[in-house]
Amino acid sequence: MILGVSGLNGAGKGEVVRFLEARSFYAHSLSDVIRDELRERGLEESRELMIETGNAIRAADGPGGLAKRLAAQLVSDRNYVIDSVRHPAEVELLRALTGRFRLIWVDADEAVRLERIRARARSGDPTTLEDLRRLEGAELGSDDPNSQQLLAVRELADFSVDNAGNLDDLHEALQEILERSFFFERPSWDEYFMSIARVVASRSNCVKRKVAAVITRDRRIISTGYNGTPRGTRNCNEGGCPRCNSFAEGGTRLDECLCSHAEENAITQSAYHGVAVRGGTLYTTFCPCLICTKMIINAGIEEVAYVASYPLGDVSLALLREAGVKVRQVASPSS
Repeated sequence: MILGVSGLNGAGKGEVVRFLEARSFYAHSLSDVIRDELRERGLEESRELMIETGNAIRAADGPGGLAKRLAAQLVSDRNYVIDSVRHPAEVELLRALTGRFRLIWVDADEAVRLERIRARARSGDPTTLEDLRRLEGAELGSDDPNSQQLLAVRELADFSVDNAGNLDDLHEALQEILERSFFFERPSWDEYFMSIARVVASRSNCVKRKVAAVITRDRRIISTGYNGTPRGTRNCNEGGCPRCNSFAEGGTRLDECLCSHAEENAITQSAYHGVAVRGGTLYTTFCPCLICTKMIINAGIEEVAYVASYPLGDVSLALLREAGVKVRQVASPSS
């Protein structure tokens, strides 16, 4: 879950962030992106310079530039709260990039907000309603597409919280939002095992193509393999396979290739460690070749799931089906 927080000055955005932090949300702020930029430039932070620098980043990187920089830091296994969302492009970009973003708008009457601003007594904060209105005038909207557009952000909010009351009222409203926003996604078994296979493929030492296979039984991984030269010989990327290192045309000089295929290595690794693959499912990032197909059949593997087609794979697939092996092509797992 990724919850964005926006609102006018003194509305209570910081208290929303603290509430969510106490519930295991990792807190980030788009303003921190601006602060990082100021530090890199050796400049002291001020409200006016923060606004000016934020506008400059949006002008350079697009209206969603701040969100784009921050989104690169987010990982899929955490809940986040993101403060200081001030432009509609930031909302749209975070929704598009993460697929799990919801925006909370925090509001309160200006008299209440001014009282809170006075109580926190920050340097440069407004002390009168006139000062508050003047300061917020540049934040609410502008003809400049790179400037803050808080009114447009408000229109995109998924939830609106009236924070004119006490903390208990705010916390109750936020608890309700959490319960309404909660959604839980888990990858399917195919996505799970193919994602692991893709990581396994990164260990391949073949210079032509990185392929991996994962063998499972009862939804438990029993073996993995990636393509490359045999155990104890020079790696393909170190010149170990002349055929691959000469980048031979696909389908040619296969009798000269010294690399073992991923499916072959997954099966032989099981044999090496005395683990039976009979009745298992083989997940492979590439359709098996004919040689690997024969090994799959004779090893007793009952199902093959693959992502990419092999130019010479029709015979392999037909043979697998003839032998009673279930075959299916699955989508590549997302990043």
